[in-house]
Amino acid sequence: MDCAARPEPLSDILVGCVIVRVLSCVSATGVLDCCLWPTPIVHIAMNLVHSAGMRALPPFDGLIAFDAALRHRSMTLAAGELGLTQSAISHRLKKLEGFVGARLLDRTGGGLLPTAAGVTLAEGLGRLLDEMAELRARSRASVRPRTLKIGLGSALANYWLVRRLPAFASAYPDIAIELCIVESDVQARALDLDVQIRWLPKVGTRATSTQRLLFDEMVFPVAIPSLLPRGRPLREPHVLGTLPVLHKGLAGRNDGAEWSWPVWFDRLGVAAPVRAGLRFDNLGTAITAALQGSGVVLARSLLVHDALAEKRLCRVVSPEWDMTCSMAHVIRWPAALANDRRVALFADWVVREAERTSLQ
Repeated sequence: MDCAARPEPLSDILVGCVIVRVLSCVSATGVLDCCLWPTPIVHIAMNLVHSAGMRALPPFDGLIAFDAALRHRSMTLAAGELGLTQSAISHRLKKLEGFVGARLLDRTGGGLLPTAAGVTLAEGLGRLLDEMAELRARSRASVRPRTLKIGLGSALANYWLVRRLPAFASAYPDIAIELCIVESDVQARALDLDVQIRWLPKVGTRATSTQRLLFDEMVFPVAIPSLLPRGRPLREPHVLGTLPVLHKGLAGRNDGAEWSWPVWFDRLGVAAPVRAGLRFDNLGTAITAALQGSGVVLARSLLVHDALAEKRLCRVVSPEWDMTCSMAHVIRWPAALANDRRVALFADWVVREAERTSLQ
């Protein structure tokens, strides 16, 4: 039998040839000699079948690098978030571009921007990463562990939630709480969280089956009482120009008008130039500096609520000057945990605590 003469796919031909050769050997000798040559041919044939059925999948490390670089618009910041070198980020992006067959990011004066191919990839990437996280959540939901893993930023944890958590523990002693500090999406995915308290633009804070608005905050300047005349809000706002000010965020970064001292000076009619002062990359550290008497800081109402109530901080100007924050906190959970008792109880409790804070 001439297997090569049959018009079949190569994998079928090879497998067919192997069978014929083995049977011929049996009829000639009466025994099957396992040391014959068919085995390499079977390996080749099976490899061809396997390769033909494999999906063409993108390099996952390249997708993660692309997601971080696009969010930060910077290779350097992406490298910092992922704990890699800048060259490693570049290498992973090149590998992904090789897979796609097109350039994904362009360098501009304003940072990295996606090309047309990059925009198309980015549209589905966030959803893809969220769906991958959902796989873990669905698996955990079937187990129903006692411990509820909660992720949030350090400032909200330190200045608001931590001192309130004992009340939840007392009300629901059967639910153990594990609190995780999360400063990036990468950290959140790696920690396999049950609940997250996220700081998001207000356009993304509407209530859904997987999230609820936690707190709509105001922004205003605060300082320790001893830094202000008579320890009270300034009667004449222009006096603010004589006080040291503390800055939040990296220089040149636009976090919104409410965080800009030049905007505040202009609104208050302060003619003096804004002092360079001390600068901190996050609000939590800036508030700590203000509590130590280092200067006046622009703060969010939720984070300084307790310090104001305890008179460790005081307002610098009257509440009529408050600015609405362009972002808000939401509590969010995976869809797989939408009916989880632990999640429902904690979400209801933390929303009530936020409402109670805003009314005080």
